Amino acid sequence: MPSPLKLSHLAAGAVAVLVGYTSSVAIIFQAIDAAGATQAQANSWLVVLGLGMGVTSLILSLWFRIPVLTAWSTPGAALLATGLEGVPMAEAVGAFLFCGALLTLTGLTGWFERISRLIPEALANALLAGILFQFGLSAFTALSDDTALVALMGLVFLAGRLWFTRYTIPAVLLAGCAGAMAMGSFGDVAALDFSFSLPEFVMPAVSLPVLLGVGLPLYIVTMCSQNMPGVVTLRAAGYRAPVSESLTVTGIATLILAPFGGYAFNLAAITAAICAGPEADEDPSTRYRASVVAGVLYCLVGLGGATVISLFLIAPKALVATIAGLALLSTIGSSLSASLARAEGRDAALITFMMTVSGVSFLGIGAAFWALLTGLVVNHLLRPSATPVSAAPQRS
Repeated sequence: MPSPLKLSHLAAGAVAVLVGYTSSVAIIFQAIDAAGATQAQANSWLVVLGLGMGVTSLILSLWFRIPVLTAWSTPGAALLATGLEGVPMAEAVGAFLFCGALLTLTGLTGWFERISRLIPEALANALLAGILFQFGLSAFTALSDDTALVALMGLVFLAGRLWFTRYTIPAVLLAGCAGAMAMGSFGDVAALDFSFSLPEFVMPAVSLPVLLGVGLPLYIVTMCSQNMPGVVTLRAAGYRAPVSESLTVTGIATLILAPFGGYAFNLAAITAAICAGPEADEDPSTRYRASVVAGVLYCLVGLGGATVISLFLIAPKALVATIAGLALLSTIGSSLSASLARAEGRDAALITFMMTVSGVSFLGIGAAFWALLTGLVVNHLLRPSATPVSAAPQRS
């Protein structure tokens, strides 16, 4: 008989959705604005992006029984925010479909999964720690924004570690929400939008310059800045990532939902780490239930459209930053420890971590890709050479 859903599953799923939306929904709004979308089309984007993340997360998590969480392409949205200026919506949708076709083809061929297997475990853990570092740090920098609220959440976190370890993050979330309400930290409730939204179809059009100038870069940044860290997140948590299957599912979802505003879906990294970490469940075999909860919540958020999004936007930034940082502390610590545990490869792992934290980007591709590439080169150059075979003794 299956074990019941735990409070930690509900909390981890809720925190993942909260972090997923509040950390990047503003970039989605910028991309929508750059595309020149009507209000109906903008609402459609929000609906299908939520449904796309929810359905693909549910499919993959229930299929493989591991915490596979998907997300919209945040760097892809940043790319669209600058690349869609003056591009007709129909041609933009054509570029989204092109990106979806490339993602699906990548999953079906399996080449990306073969490449991901070549990444040493130390570098994978260093990359994950670097990706999550800023989120962990935000729990402490938020002290200057809302000292009382963050201090309250920090005290509850310490109390949880001492007396109720399994329920630490749920308690911190509840205490944070209650504290924010008592302190009046939530935004203007009058800003809530209670309108109901439906998906709106846009007939795609093909423009070769837009395919090459928007669709291809969207695919590249999604693969390098989202899917690669997503694979690393699952590996670092001890799971065999279903890379090809995940790319195929998210690629097909992009193909289906692109005409409605679902521009690109991919493996999640930061939110996936919340569901795949020990805070979600002490038992790794049942942590997938946290991502199932997140998938259901993503669907509900999508169906709620503008109403739920506006609710996320009035939440105090300090609350979101602190709950995300505290939920990821265990994962950051274990990843750092695993990456630096062995002297062999430690330099490459440390360089990977530091370069990821630096946030440098080139050619529109984020730090995670360049950090991993640099780490692989350094690891190869500094790898100890094979022990030479001793010369055979000479006969007398």
